[in-house]
Formats: sequence, structure tokens, C-alpha cells
Amino acid sequence: MIRSSAILEELEARYQREAFRDVTFPKALASFAALWAEARALRPDIGSDWLEDLEPDLAVARAVNGLPPTA
Repeated sequence: MIRSSAILEELEARYQREAFRDVTFPKALASFAALWAEARALRPDIGSDWLEDLEPDLAVARAVNGLPPTA
């Protein structure tokens, strides 16, 4: 596992500034829309039952907080 350090954080921040310098909001939105369209093409039912997608996260949260599995 890579431990975060000031040097690593600066490297990542500099990379993001340089890599996404010319990305405007409309460009970013178009990229997101294209990625969403691809996800829908690969799995048409994605996002249709968002509560089902949350179930694993909720189960972990219940376990971490000491709640019964179906609280």
C-alpha cells in the first residue's frame, strides 16, 4: 500500500492541474454523458434500482455500527 506523503500529494495535485487544464465544464459534461451511455450499453438496467445498489454499503454500515443485519 502506498502511504500518502506531502510529496505524493503534490505530485497528484500537479498532475491533475496539468492533465485537466483545458477541460471546460461542457467538455467534462460531454465526457460524463459518453461514459454513462457506454455503461448503459454494457448494462441497460444500471441505475434502475438504486436501492439494490446501496444494499452492500448499508450492510457494511450496519455491521460497523453494531446494528443487526436487517435493521
